[in-house]
Amino acid sequence: MAFENEFTYRKYLEAGKEEEFDKLFEAAVEKVKSNFGGEYPIVINGEPIYTKDKMIESSPIDNRWKIGIFQRGDREIARKAIDAALEAFKEWSQVDYRKRAEIFKKAADIFAQNKFELAAVLSIENGKSRYESIGEVDEAIDFLRYYSMELIRNKGYNRRDILKGSTRSVKAGFQGAPSPEEVIDIRMVPYGVFGVIAPFNFPVSISTGMSSGAMITGNTVVFKPSSSDNMTMLTGYYIYKLLKEAGLPEGVFNYLTGPGSEVGDELVVNDKVSGIVFTGSRETGMGMLAKVYGSKKQKIFVVEMGGKNPTIVSKTADLDIAAKGIVSAAFGFAGQKCSALSRVYVHSSVKGKLLDKIIALLKDLKIGDPLKKENYIGPLISKSAYDRYVTYVDHARKNGRVIYGGNTVDVGLNGYYVEPTIVEIDHDDEMVHKELFVPILVVIGYDDFNDALRMANDVEYGLTAGLYSKDKKEIKLFADSIEAGVVYINRESSATTGAIVGHHSFVGWKGSGITGKGTGSRFYLQQFLREKSVSITK
Repeated sequence: MAFENEFTYRKYLEAGKEEEFDKLFEAAVEKVKSNFGGEYPIVINGEPIYTKDKMIESSPIDNRWKIGIFQRGDREIARKAIDAALEAFKEWSQVDYRKRAEIFKKAADIFAQNKFELAAVLSIENGKSRYESIGEVDEAIDFLRYYSMELIRNKGYNRRDILKGSTRSVKAGFQGAPSPEEVIDIRMVPYGVFGVIAPFNFPVSISTGMSSGAMITGNTVVFKPSSSDNMTMLTGYYIYKLLKEAGLPEGVFNYLTGPGSEVGDELVVNDKVSGIVFTGSRETGMGMLAKVYGSKKQKIFVVEMGGKNPTIVSKTADLDIAAKGIVSAAFGFAGQKCSALSRVYVHSSVKGKLLDKIIALLKDLKIGDPLKKENYIGPLISKSAYDRYVTYVDHARKNGRVIYGGNTVDVGLNGYYVEPTIVEIDHDDEMVHKELFVPILVVIGYDDFNDALRMANDVEYGLTAGLYSKDKKEIKLFADSIEAGVVYINRESSATTGAIVGHHSFVGWKGSGITGKGTGSRFYLQQFLREKSVSITK
């Protein structure tokens, strides 16, 4: 079975059909807007549940746009969802891996048929441009197809071995004693129920990837979308509907909205939940682990916990390519990506030229309603993100220098729109080490490449990293020594973002992850399975 990436926009562009792409997206936006204000249930074992307390989700594009009304789940409802998932696990875990793969291949086709509507929901819900949104939906489709392919290609990761027998025997057994032939089945067995706790910034692709990884391997899921300050609940409901249409049995995927302090915490502490799949902050991720292991319990954790991603620009770099890669990596989706570029170390001899090129590009980028084709940078997701932006711009002004940006932007909408910002500050400052999740880029000069490499590695995170250089020795040293799971060298499209499923494994080192295995890679699914060796002597 051949795997091919979806690449929707690329295909329309190469076929000379960009106008058709725009019309399809804009029609989908109007369709989604016509349904504003509807009410959406929690879904457990296929049954809709409505709660007394509600949550109203607004669009970050304009908070006067009321997307919908959602249910405020609590611990009791979370326990019901866990029980339903555990019951469904009994049958789902016994379904042949080929049948499970077929369901998710069908789901990929259904996602593809609904891609523009899903992308429109995504843009309205978290403020991404049409290009970012369609790319994210494509990534979800890629996850579904790639994991289906991998499961079939590896025959469910099961294997059989034969231990040849001996014609001789002994009175009492011991390690290595002669014995008759043994047939040994190495089975890969699902764990049970996984709590999937999703982030706001990739509520389609990451949610789909985490959930499908657990389910296609025979586990069941209680899925919690981001439901508090940064709400992205409607995309989660769409995921449920599309998976149901693909034939996923009820109870295998349970959709549960509610605050992390109740719903999320119940998933973490409940003994019936075998594992947690989480993408979010390091503080939250490590808090989950501490709560479980600190109470002398065990769970499987498949987590990605952010980044503080560097790029080094050598004196030999092509500065035009570097500037393009830096701008897209640092300021796409207003810097609200775990893979976003936040630190640039540039050789002192080319620092001024690089900054001039970056600033020239930024001046051409339009800020505003991301549903409009011409705008590249949309809003921050929430007031807390805006407050964080203001706090650190002020910090930079007091402790360093703001080179560009640092201001709010009035675009005529009730949202949090800000300028992409470049600051210069000492490497030891907290802005260099703390994940900010806003469009602020720190630029620091260096004279010796080894110093730049040391500074690039001198953070607790290790997710993505970039280099621009024509020096083969620098390239080799960087590739061998940088402490990051995803490394890009001389990449024009983006210095640190944009991993492609099936090509770049997306994996966090150090404080960015735990397992050392990445999404969209051949090793991802094995994290949701445990080995069982069954030996039968003839």
